[in-house]
Amino acid sequence: MKGNFQIIILIVFIVAAVLGVLVFSGAIPIGRGGAGSSGTVVLWGTMPSAAVSPALKDFNDANPTFIVKYEQKSAETFDQDLLEALAEGTGPDMFFLPDNLAFHYANKILTIPYASYPLSAFKDIFAGAGEVFLTEKGVLAFPMSIDPLMLYYSRSMLDANGIVYPPATWTDLVNMVPSLTKKDDSNKIIKSAVAFGHFGNVVHAKDILAALFMQAGNPIIAEKEGSFQSLLDSPIGNYNLSSILKFYTDFADPNNFVYSWNKSFTNSDGVFSAENLAFYFGYASELQSLVNRNPNQNFFVAGVPQIKGSSFKLTAARVIGLAVSSSSENPNTAFAAANLMATSDFSSKFAAALGVAPARRDLLAKKPEDAYFPIFYSSALYAKSWLDPSPKDTDDIWSGMVGAVLSNNLSPAEAIKDASSKMSLLLLK
Repeated sequence: MKGNFQIIILIVFIVAAVLGVLVFSGAIPIGRGGAGSSGTVVLWGTMPSAAVSPALKDFNDANPTFIVKYEQKSAETFDQDLLEALAEGTGPDMFFLPDNLAFHYANKILTIPYASYPLSAFKDIFAGAGEVFLTEKGVLAFPMSIDPLMLYYSRSMLDANGIVYPPATWTDLVNMVPSLTKKDDSNKIIKSAVAFGHFGNVVHAKDILAALFMQAGNPIIAEKEGSFQSLLDSPIGNYNLSSILKFYTDFADPNNFVYSWNKSFTNSDGVFSAENLAFYFGYASELQSLVNRNPNQNFFVAGVPQIKGSSFKLTAARVIGLAVSSSSENPNTAFAAANLMATSDFSSKFAAALGVAPARRDLLAKKPEDAYFPIFYSSALYAKSWLDPSPKDTDDIWSGMVGAVLSNNLSPAEAIKDASSKMSLLLLK
């Protein structure tokens, strides 16, 4: 109770401080309603209205001085729709911001300076994955939810091979591969231990690689003096990233003892649901879809394996934040609403509706009484994301990086250097 009370007091202080700074700076025009919060603000997102509306109704009922109106947009066209609307001055006051669009929209967001929202306060309130919304200038968005990358595993396949527990480390996983990968008389793989090595048919291949890179201590992208740069080719952490890339591609090398995946397989999520894949790396939000694919499948979930002997734990994550548009005509109400939504019951209801973990530390401390969600919550605490400059372009770059190694066109070190150079060009746009 004491910890929660301190958080509440901290939030109240921050709200007052930020409003004061924004009013003083002119970001919130006093002549247009003052520092009060009233009127209707529009919120855009790609989440189904059916998932957001119940929690939003409760939120609006609890805050009668203003109204937040949610508009669901297509996930396929959200980026373009939002850019066009902002350019035409018809955009929303707020929008749910996926972490992989944070870089893209940084100059279209009302950034909260650290002078009014201290970095220490942000870290006290939100889990580390939310730090993807931090820049040198301030806070881009209030973290709302964390969807951690998990290890789904076939209990049936592990049981049949006398394996009691899923791998806790990558060394454990490597040791399990020979016994879990089954081949027919022609040496064709018919059951695979893990879908690693390729890119096109490995669902979340980029995110898996990102998790491996970040576990090695490399943040992938970093900001220095207002400019962002790729660190893929930088000697950060205890491991050379070329060795990490080679570790990944070895699983697609027929001459390697960990060979367990090739281009003949369909996408890894489907192979897992068909019970021909022991380990599937997927997000917490995929749980229900995996159950629906094969209700009779005997699978469970664990945290992503870690580097043996590492001093910290880490998994990749997808994070959703709540950002205030810099072109909002009612920024005082938009800011107040966004802050309250991130720090009230709305955030927990929002995360629950999406089947993911909340971003607030106090909520992560209250694990649901459920078979899966306590594991999701634990992983969310040590999850991290990175500032992807352009999801589609980096997909192409990382796919090319993996493909160049598999085709022997480039060494792992050369492929890493080439990918880093291409990402640096993206960061200049």
